[in-house]
Amino acid sequence: MADPWLTIVGIGEDGLAGLSEASRKALDDAETVFGGERHLALANVGSRGRPWPLPFDADVVLSCRGRPTVALASGDPFWHGAGASLAEKLASDEWIAHPVPSTFSLAAARLGWRLEATTCIGLHAAPFERLVPHLVRDARIICLVRDAAAVGALAKWLTERGWGASLMWTLEALGGPREYTHQHRVDLFAENIAANLVAVALWARGTQAIPRSSGLPDDLFVHDGQITKRPVRALALSALAPRPGERLWDIGAGSGSISVEWALCGGTAIAIEAREDRVENIRKNAAAFGLAHRITVVTGKAPETLAQLDAPDAVFIGGGFDSAMFDAIWSRLSPGGRLVAHSVTLETEALLGELHQRHGGELMRVEVAHAAPLGRYRSWEAARPVVQWSVVR
Repeated sequence: MADPWLTIVGIGEDGLAGLSEASRKALDDAETVFGGERHLALANVGSRGRPWPLPFDADVVLSCRGRPTVALASGDPFWHGAGASLAEKLASDEWIAHPVPSTFSLAAARLGWRLEATTCIGLHAAPFERLVPHLVRDARIICLVRDAAAVGALAKWLTERGWGASLMWTLEALGGPREYTHQHRVDLFAENIAANLVAVALWARGTQAIPRSSGLPDDLFVHDGQITKRPVRALALSALAPRPGERLWDIGAGSGSISVEWALCGGTAIAIEAREDRVENIRKNAAAFGLAHRITVVTGKAPETLAQLDAPDAVFIGGGFDSAMFDAIWSRLSPGGRLVAHSVTLETEALLGELHQRHGGELMRVEVAHAAPLGRYRSWEAARPVVQWSVVR
């Protein structure tokens, strides 16, 4: 490695004592040291210190290019830290990093938890709903939170959602001389935490977990009746074959239920919906499932809105499919991309039959009936049949 001008140094609550020889040498040699005010004080860099601007801006470091510079971050700079934000702007020979144990590592070490079996999540700049996909019975979760006040708010949020019996540990100033750890039951939490330097660990106890199979109950979603119903949604998601990191176009998204279940599998979704009231329902559902960061809502009609979007890995059309829509979608799908279209009209069904003959894939007709009262007895109440065409590009 060439001589890098930037050294990214992880620092803990034990300050200089916890740093490697290489980190201390980089600090001694640096003309400028960037960091939070707490980090600068721990490193004792005096007048060479420059606090990070608010909001955080990695570009200020580039003004020092070519001169010995240090950027300080908490613990491991590449785990909810500034490390990646800096490295992505630099060539590989311009920087080097020296991490120390992260807050997650220190918390797991204090509690005796297997870190590889623990969910680690940053809530310091994210809503509590980000926890929703991870809250299952006996889950162990370590959270970074914004400040001391957020701990009480988190306990209240968990209690309101049926997780009040969970155990919660508050872990303050980990790795330093002021370290303090205390165990609580979530619904009984009433402690005033003095310091803002706090993390929270949870051992989840409750019964309100989201099922992880396709086809979530319809009543989990806000909708006006325009929703791909649970059995048909499960078939659609099976054909869409979601994979982590992939992008879905959900055209005519309605309630956004397809987008939500896709995002729960680790992908991102673009939900396209023309009606403003349904757009609001999609936003509410994305937020309630903690997926607002994974679901982008586009207000407008397809295919007109599609040209401005990043290309998809999969596309779902729940209604309104026609030849122009197909042409706009098919031209954007890469090899291996999946298209799933539903129809409840004879006209669209005929189009799907023609496309199936031309492009292959799988064409099926789904009929679902539910038991419903009929006088003193019960009978089958049939839903409108749905034709599904699924194809891989």
